[in-house]
Amino acid sequence: MQALADPTRLKILEILKDKDSAVFDIAKNFSITPPSLSHHLSILKQADLITFRREGQNLIYSLNLSVFEETAKILLKFFNRKK
Repeated sequence: MQALADPTRLKILEILKDKDSAVFDIAKNFSITPPSLSHHLSILKQADLITFRREGQNLIYSLNLSVFEETAKILLKFFNRKK
């Protein structure tokens, strides 16, 4: 949950929701330093919310959809319990 508590990280997830993106494409959406962006990406990776692959010298980030799907199932099950 802490990974989702920051507006910058939420915006990164919004960007990746639409399409996989290289670091330099993600960076175009922010006015933060590269180390700061790297820090936010690292937190999202540690939370297993995003993954990356290397294409040549580029890192391409994408949402880890399986985590989002599993979380959605858990939340739906939780909120649909009969009282």
